[in-house]
Amino acid sequence: MLEHKQGVTQASVEISPPSLQSVLVLSFAGYVLFVTVILACQNYFLVVDQFGDNQRYIALASAIQNWDFQNITVPQFWGFSYVIAALSLLTGTSLRTALLLISIGACLASITLAHRLWGGWTAGFFAVLNFAWLQRSSLGGSEPLFLSLLFGAFIAVRKNYWMIGTFLASISTVVRPMGLFALIAIGIVLLWRREFRTCVLATLIGLTVGGLYIVPLAIYFGNPFANVGNYQTDWDNGFPIGLPFYAIVKGTIIYPVPWTNLLVTYGWIVLVLLAAVAMIATRKFHQFARNFPVESIFAAMYFAFLYTYNSSYVIRGSFPRFALPIVPLALVALDRWIPKDQRVLWMVGFISPILAAASAIGIRHVVSLIYQ
Repeated sequence: MLEHKQGVTQASVEISPPSLQSVLVLSFAGYVLFVTVILACQNYFLVVDQFGDNQRYIALASAIQNWDFQNITVPQFWGFSYVIAALSLLTGTSLRTALLLISIGACLASITLAHRLWGGWTAGFFAVLNFAWLQRSSLGGSEPLFLSLLFGAFIAVRKNYWMIGTFLASISTVVRPMGLFALIAIGIVLLWRREFRTCVLATLIGLTVGGLYIVPLAIYFGNPFANVGNYQTDWDNGFPIGLPFYAIVKGTIIYPVPWTNLLVTYGWIVLVLLAAVAMIATRKFHQFARNFPVESIFAAMYFAFLYTYNSSYVIRGSFPRFALPIVPLALVALDRWIPKDQRVLWMVGFISPILAAASAIGIRHVVSLIYQ
C-alpha cells in the first residue's frame, strides 16, 4: 500500500507542469550556459556584433537617434531599431547594450506570456528547444521583441480587449512583417462574430500604426514600401509565395551546408509538419481552435506561409528561426506526445544552450579549440 502511494506521488511529481518561476530559472540558466560557452571560445561582444543582422539594427538605431538616413539601407523592418534607439536614449547605455537588454528582457517576457497562454510544459520546451531562439535571446535579434508583442496580442484578444490586441499586433508587424497574420486573424474573427463596429475600429488602429511607420520611408527613401521592395531580392521569380516545399527542396540542393545544419533544420521542418497534421486530426486541438480562434487562424496562415515561402536562399537554412512564432502552438498540438517529466525538460535545458552556442560560433571552430 505504501509503495502504491509512493508510486502515485512520484507520478504526480513527474507530470506536474513546471511553474512560471521554474521555467524562468530554466531559461536564465540556459542563458548563463550559452554565454559561458561563448566566453570560453571567443569574445562575447565581438560575437554579438557579428551575429545575424545586429550591425544593421544598431546602424539604423543610430540613424534614428540622429534622424539622418543618408547611409542607411532598409532590408529589415524598423520596429526593433526604434526600440533600441529609445532605450539607449532613456538609459544612456550604448546601442549594443540596449539591443542585448531588449532581447533578453523580451525573451523572458515572451516565456512568461507563453506560460500564461499555453501552460508550463509548452512554455518550458519553447524556452529551450529551438537553437535560433536561444541565440537571438542571448546574442540579440528582433524575434524576442516580436514574440512578446504577438503573445501579448493573443492574451488581449482572449480577454476580448480587441483594441489592445490589435494595437500590439500592429506594433509587432513593424518589428517582423509576419505580425500581419495576427491582424488578419483578428479581423476574420470579428467579421465572423459580426462585430462590425469593433472590426472597423481595429482596422483604423492597424492603418494608423502602419501609416505612421511608412512616413519616414516615404519621405527619406521615396517609397513607403521600401522594406517590402528589399525583401523581393530574396524571392525566387519576384513572388513571395510558391509551390509547397519547392523552395525548401531547391535550397537544399543548390546551397550545400554541413550535415549537422541539415539535421537541425529538417528536424524542425518535420516536427512543425507533424504538428500541422495533429492540428487537423486531433479532437483536443479542434476544441482549442474553437476556444481560441485568433490563435488557430494565425497558426493555419503561418503554417501555409512557412512551407510556401518562395525564397530558396532563405527558407531552408532559416526555417527554425522563421518557425519561432508557431513553435508554442505546434507544442500545443503535439501535447500528448511531449514527455511530461521535468527531468527531461531540465536535461534538454542543459544540453540545448551548449549546442546552440557552439552552432552560433561554428561547431568545427569549437571542436578545434577543444583539441588544441
